[in-house]
Amino acid sequence: MNIWLVDLEAVETRYTKQWKIELPKILKKNNHTVKTISGGESPQATTPGAFLNFGGTNVYKSKQLEIIGTAFCNGEVQDGDYFLYTDAWNPTVIQLKYMAELLNVKIKIGGMWHAGSYDPQDFLGRLIGDKPWVRMAERSMFECFDHNYFATDFHIDMFLHNLMDLGRLADKETVDQMFQLGKIVRSGWPMEYLEDTLLNYKNISKENIILFPHRLAPEKQLDIFLDLKKSMPQYEFVVCQEKQLDKNQYHTLLGKSKMVFSANLQETLGISWYEGALVDCIPMIPDRLSYKEMALEEFKYPSQWTESLESYYKHKNLIIEKIKNYMENYQNYLPLLGTQKEILSKEYFSATDLYNNLSA
Repeated sequence: MNIWLVDLEAVETRYTKQWKIELPKILKKNNHTVKTISGGESPQATTPGAFLNFGGTNVYKSKQLEIIGTAFCNGEVQDGDYFLYTDAWNPTVIQLKYMAELLNVKIKIGGMWHAGSYDPQDFLGRLIGDKPWVRMAERSMFECFDHNYFATDFHIDMFLHNLMDLGRLADKETVDQMFQLGKIVRSGWPMEYLEDTLLNYKNISKENIILFPHRLAPEKQLDIFLDLKKSMPQYEFVVCQEKQLDKNQYHTLLGKSKMVFSANLQETLGISWYEGALVDCIPMIPDRLSYKEMALEEFKYPSQWTESLESYYKHKNLIIEKIKNYMENYQNYLPLLGTQKEILSKEYFSATDLYNNLSA
């Protein structure tokens, strides 16, 4: 059996670069033969505010399709092989399914969902919305996958409600069947390597630094962070993407910082606050989105405080007081932060259920 790893283009400043190296290692540890399907070099300049380059990603995926098609033509794809897409939003899965079924090659396919038009705060949701072509394309990709992987229950619920017109309560029997058959799998992401990667940054001396580690996109609400910066000059507020840091520089800065701040309106997982927690950086996050199920109460603030810029101004004094409490009583929060790290590591940043499907 081969695992064909249909990867996501690597951007130096994103975790996709680490996945290029670490995912094949993880899969080989489980005694799998791994064949990576890469689209080659990709543009490092992402479309402003986005996760990837909107033009370059299609060049990358087109090259992946050529490799997949050639493998079928050469008889390299065998019964029992598994194709794992590290980004489920990849139209080549439709053509993969086409070849497998017409050639009667019995493969399994899994896809990891990150976002899509079904998320109103995502680029696809904001710029394309519910146009029939994109919603039907996403439904088709979902049907092509034997296993659709999601990192959080929040993401699953949003997907079912906005794309599939299914709420867990509205059509419980249908949804339960999807889970029982493995069509939908709540699996953490394969990021077990992060603890070892960040170990060297854990004991750096802390400074009064508060980080904004998110993309510079509307749904991340940078204006709130910048207003706090003006209002609290006693602390250093740093917007990471403005610094153009490489991974080592970013992790060093993370190790120096006491806090990570979020006012995000979109988050289906949230990797940066987990990275922060691994180096004893306190998260301050809203009680909404994926944070709601992942975070301890002590690290969340009421969602309405930052539901909009207008709402932020109404609750600004409360936010400032909470930041001061975290910063001035930093040491008191470290035991709780240890508990938070354990929850995140076990439930959301390890992918046992995904690995089990590959071995089934």
